[in-house]
Amino acid sequence: MMPHGWIILDKPHGLGSTQGVAAVKRNLREAGYGKKVKVGHGGTLDPLATGILPIAVGEATKLTGRMLDASKTYAFTVRFGEETTTLDLEGEVVSRSDVVPTRDLVAAVLPRFTGPIEQVPPAYSALKVDGERAYDLARAGQDVALKSRAVTIHALSLCDPEGEAANEATFLAHVSKGTYIRSLARDIARALGSCGTVTMLRRVKAGPFDLSHAISLDKLNEIGKGAPLEQILLPLEVGLDDIPAIDLGPEQARAVRQGRVLTGLPHEDGLHWAREGIVPVALMELSGGEARVVRGFNLSDVAE
Repeated sequence: MMPHGWIILDKPHGLGSTQGVAAVKRNLREAGYGKKVKVGHGGTLDPLATGILPIAVGEATKLTGRMLDASKTYAFTVRFGEETTTLDLEGEVVSRSDVVPTRDLVAAVLPRFTGPIEQVPPAYSALKVDGERAYDLARAGQDVALKSRAVTIHALSLCDPEGEAANEATFLAHVSKGTYIRSLARDIARALGSCGTVTMLRRVKAGPFDLSHAISLDKLNEIGKGAPLEQILLPLEVGLDDIPAIDLGPEQARAVRQGRVLTGLPHEDGLHWAREGIVPVALMELSGGEARVVRGFNLSDVAE
C-alpha cells in the first residue's frame, strides 16, 4: 500500500529543505516503497534555521500549497551591535553600533512591530528580481533593491524579559506567510538605535504542526533500516486539524469523488474537509450551503 500523510522533520542546522525531502525519498525507497511515492515540503526553511519542516507524502502533497499559506511561529535570537549582509551569521559585517538596548526598551518597541506591518525582505532571499534570485545577485556583488511588502505579525514577545541589558535578546513571533524573520530582527534593532544580526532561528510551529509532531533526522533514517513507517508518518488529516470536517454518507462521498457539488449543507461558509468514516475524501469550499471540491484525495486504498 502506498503511504499517504505527513513526516514532520525537526530540521537540523545546515540541512536545506530540498535535502530534507531527498532524505525522506531515500528512506522510503530503502524501506521498499519504490520511487513512485510523491514527496514535497510545506514551506522552505533556511539551512541555518532549525525546526519544523512539514514533508508531505503521497496524497498529502495536494496540501503543500495550503501549508505554504499557513502562519508560522519562530523563536529567534538577535545580537545587537552588528549587522551583516545576510542579516545572520553567514554574512560579512557591514555596520556596527555601540548601543545595547535594555530589556525594557526592547519590550517597549515590540508593539510597533505587532499587527499589519510593512517590511523590506533581505537582499539574500529567494525572491526574484528580473528573473534572477535576489541572493544570486547579492552574491555577485550587485545592489539588490526589493520592494516592501505587507505582512502580519500576529504576536511578538520577548523571552526572558527580566535581567540587565545584554547584547542579545530572544523573541517568539507568530507571523503570516511571507514574513522574513531576519528583516524583522533588523528593523527591531534599528528602531532601538542599534543594529542587529540573527544568531539563532528556530521554527516551532507551522500551520497545525508543532514540535510535538516532529522527529529527528536520525529517527527518519531508521525507516530506511527497517523501522515501521507508522512510527513517524502522521495521517493526512492531521494537516487539516485547523479546519472543520464534514461527515459524508456513501452517496455523498461518491458524488464528491465525481467532482459534483453538494447542496443543502448546514455548515458555515469557508474551507472544510470532507470524510467518509475515517477516510478523507476532499478539501471543499462551502458557500450558502453549497460545497465545491477544491482538492480531491485518491485514498480508496485506505482501509475503512
